[in-house]
Amino acid sequence: MTRIAVTGGAGRLGRSLVAGLAQRGHEVVSLDRDRGEERDGVEHIAVDLLDREAAHLAVSASRADALIHLAAIAVPFSAPEDVILRTNTVLAHNVLTAGLEARVGRIVAASSPTVLGYGAPGGWLPERLPLDETSPTQPWNAYALSKQIIEDAVRMLARQSEDAARFAVFRPCYVIAPEEWAGAPTQQGHTVRERLDDPALAAPALFNYVDARDVAAFADVLLEALPELPQAETFFVGADDALAREPLAELLPRFVPGTEALAAGLTGDSPAFSNAKARRVLGWRPQHHWRTALERTSA
Repeated sequence: MTRIAVTGGAGRLGRSLVAGLAQRGHEVVSLDRDRGEERDGVEHIAVDLLDREAAHLAVSASRADALIHLAAIAVPFSAPEDVILRTNTVLAHNVLTAGLEARVGRIVAASSPTVLGYGAPGGWLPERLPLDETSPTQPWNAYALSKQIIEDAVRMLARQSEDAARFAVFRPCYVIAPEEWAGAPTQQGHTVRERLDDPALAAPALFNYVDARDVAAFADVLLEALPELPQAETFFVGADDALAREPLAELLPRFVPGTEALAAGLTGDSPAFSNAKARRVLGWRPQHHWRTALERTSA
């Protein structure tokens, strides 16, 4: 059993992460301005993590063995660009340095696939598909840039720590919470079925997704493996399939001009983002898929 502090524990992904880690027998401390759901094995510390002193006091008070940083403005363009950049980077620096100061041994930060730069107004073409952790980053908006800075901050602090803490980064794909399979709006305001019925809604995210419960399972195995991993490893965390009824070999060229040859291998339900590294290094594999999830909620 590990004592794990989760920032943003009352958020969309945070709720599932906190619940999943508690179900796996860990003691969990949620650090958030809002109080999450009451459940066994979960404590709550109300804190404004933008306040450096408050953040350091809260992380210290959590008495955590491990720290997962999720807290952020989570949707691109949902606030002015300067606010997103300032908020997300300050949150991360406050939390990550607080973890080091409190001698937390394992520290993980959430990034985003958006660091790769897809959807750029001037056009975007990857070197190859599917995308993976070796794909170059090319952020073009404040949200993606803030996540790139968070990744760089993790690497910086890993170099500073002299192995006093082990660090890692994960890039969760478009998160779908359990209630969203039943029709609750996703983070962009559309239901899952609406995103499937109209491919233009999922195209800006290249049809990627991941069930929030699978992210909790990933976090569990990552924290266990972290002491043996190289410093500041990065992982994509995504489903085994694309959030689309048609193959991406047909869909992507319609929405991302110039990808005909690149997408040719994405036949069947193959996704645009590979989770092969997490499978290979950690033995993790997602257990939830949109077809079966929707069938269960329709039954």
